[in-house]
Amino acid sequence: MARGIHRLSAAKVRAETKPGFYSDGGGLYLQVSQFGGTKSWVFKFTVNGRRRGMGLGPIHTFSLAEARDKAAELRKVVADGRDPIAERDELRRKSQVEDERQITFAQAVEKCLAKKENEFRNDKHRKQWRSTLDTYAAPVLGDMNVAHITFQDVLRVLEPIWTTKTETASRLRGRIENVLSWATVAGYRTGDNPARWAGNLKELLPKPSKVATKDNHPALALTDLPAWFAALRKRDGISARAVEFLTLCASRSGEVRGAVWSEIDLEAKLWVIPKERMKAQREHRVPLSDAAVELLKALPRIEGSDFVFPAARGGALSDMSLSAVMRRMQDTATAKGGNGFVDPRSGRPAVPHGLRSTFRDWTAERGIERDMAEISLAHTVGTEVERAYRRSDMLERRRALMETWAAACRGEAQTGVVVPMKAGAA
Repeated sequence: MARGIHRLSAAKVRAETKPGFYSDGGGLYLQVSQFGGTKSWVFKFTVNGRRRGMGLGPIHTFSLAEARDKAAELRKVVADGRDPIAERDELRRKSQVEDERQITFAQAVEKCLAKKENEFRNDKHRKQWRSTLDTYAAPVLGDMNVAHITFQDVLRVLEPIWTTKTETASRLRGRIENVLSWATVAGYRTGDNPARWAGNLKELLPKPSKVATKDNHPALALTDLPAWFAALRKRDGISARAVEFLTLCASRSGEVRGAVWSEIDLEAKLWVIPKERMKAQREHRVPLSDAAVELLKALPRIEGSDFVFPAARGGALSDMSLSAVMRRMQDTATAKGGNGFVDPRSGRPAVPHGLRSTFRDWTAERGIERDMAEISLAHTVGTEVERAYRRSDMLERRRALMETWAAACRGEAQTGVVVPMKAGAA
């Protein structure tokens, strides 16, 4: 063995304690640090006229033999005119970039949600969006790298609930597609979206419309309306008043719970709900009946809160608070014997959202024209072209309608109020 290299011995490496560099030959050095006497390997070389030193690691990690092997590989790199330090740094940079692009589906959900925050109509919608992913997708996809998710993985999520919870499964598919679309645009995955419906999952899963069983919210029977409304008015509490107002206005729970005094003009008997709080993302004007105005005038105000129906601490009521009112009413009614206030079709106890169906049944029974009834419910009416040409929301005509509806809720004789009816209606 030539003495040009391999000058050191294992014993020499162990015994040396004086700070400095000790050559093994061929550019390999043992470095003894002046701070604590720690020992490590350094490879020194010259490339493009520049003298450089590259750390190879401590002696307790790499033995003398291993350090010599590494130095031999590096001498070949230098002999080719390449800079091993530059190549190492570039490799680390690529590795770091690659690591940054590798996130799990659960992490992608968090990042996607943060970007979509302003798209949600309310906190409830955001929680629903998140809840379906946590409940059904996370157990299968949560820990998977988004770059590796295939349509078979998405199928494993959807198939167990596709025919039993079709509406939920359909929404879940769309939400998975949104997350993976975001991941693609953000650079975390490439290729087609495995949750895409057209030309993809559509070929493997039956159409939702073919397997879904429409699960409508249980509505109150029209014949039970006066007795139920009378029982409601006897109940105390802000939640009961919110349900009463919801009924009189045929509104959604979220619209009522989020109502603020600045939206309401008691003199004009008008409630204007901004588009940001509406399902259809369009401003909705609600004509207030005398009964609704009377209710509002009697409500207590909480200092520091603009909510019309505030919770105890001044915030908005929860959706469950309104449901609880109707649940307690049902319990009270059944305790006296009978079925209580149930949906005549399903036999299930009526819920707040079902009261909108009760209103719609009432308008149909009275022959109220369809467009007026649908506009009262803030439903989208007609085609896009028809809506573009319709300038009126029938506000004044709907005033008479809501007065008659309020009378129907109270079980009063409905005289002296003119309500427009469909042509040919009895």
